[in-house]
Amino acid sequence: MTSPKRPLPLVQRRSGIIDHYRRYLPVTDKTPVITLLEGNTPLIPAKFLPDLLGVQVSVYFKFEGLNPTGSFKDRGMTMAVSKAVEKGAKTILCASTGNTSASAAAYAARAGISCAVLIPQGQIALGKLAQALIHGARVVAIDGNFDKALTLAREICKSHPIALVNSVNPDRIEGQKTAAFEIVDVLGEAPDIHCIPVGNAANITAYWKGYKEYKSEGKSKRLPTMWGFQASGAAPLVRGNIVEDPQTVATAIRIGNPASGPAALVTRDESKGLIDEVTDNEILEAYQLLANREGVFGEPASAASVAGLIKCARKGMLKAGQTIVCTLTGHGLKDPDTATRIQKLPPPVKPEMGAVLKAIGL
Repeated sequence: MTSPKRPLPLVQRRSGIIDHYRRYLPVTDKTPVITLLEGNTPLIPAKFLPDLLGVQVSVYFKFEGLNPTGSFKDRGMTMAVSKAVEKGAKTILCASTGNTSASAAAYAARAGISCAVLIPQGQIALGKLAQALIHGARVVAIDGNFDKALTLAREICKSHPIALVNSVNPDRIEGQKTAAFEIVDVLGEAPDIHCIPVGNAANITAYWKGYKEYKSEGKSKRLPTMWGFQASGAAPLVRGNIVEDPQTVATAIRIGNPASGPAALVTRDESKGLIDEVTDNEILEAYQLLANREGVFGEPASAASVAGLIKCARKGMLKAGQTIVCTLTGHGLKDPDTATRIQKLPPPVKPEMGAVLKAIGL
């Protein structure tokens, strides 16, 4: 009689981004590493999307929704909070459309310090608000948009001993650049094109920084062209002026005056890329395509990168043989209301086989 096979042990990376990429980050032996083992998110090959694009390309989704709090913000937050604690901070503060608040609250809880969050009243998805609250943050809703909240947060931190952990904090950029490292580590080279949603505009800058650093180290031979996409109702970088009342279903990028806008424009120009806009309808179509055809549930803002890629493909901007990466910034469970609004639950049926078979189309 043979013995049953023992299950293979689970293997996980035993460090977050700071320890894994320490030599590329502004940390020392004195930096307390506040981590939830963020990073190491999957690079998922697209199966359906290349056929839709109508050209033979390889497309990958960098699914940042599988970070600890469900968004890419964790990469920057582990750095920002670690450095804040190193400097003696007892309280951190951020303005947020949602994901930053969830991440800041979680990492503050991990560090044993206080967190306060300023949010625009009625403009934050329920999943993100719930995270900030359960992690113990003091959430303050203001009568105004994200841009006003960020202005107020910056003023508070200038006059009080509180660490600002929005993406204007350079430590955030340092952490977020590690996503580019991971992409090159998996592919063995930088992609030809990198598509990314643009809200406050720091993430596109962070990826570009990471790609440049890896190239300078000889880890890759080329740099990607960076394609950033804003929502049409919140597209100040496309229109060339501040949007006073930004509106879009993609709440994570509902920002009318991006703090990192100038740096994003530099990234666009240096990479010979673009920053364009996509409509809410295009975002929601891509959002459903990702879930229905690729099995990947990202929040609406995540789908802006895919919507933008589809738009560019229809303009004939792709070439056969290219490798393309689309960043999906957050998990779909961050914004369950959007999913249930566009995919209605059908009415109940009688508990009978005939009724059930009819309901499922058999």
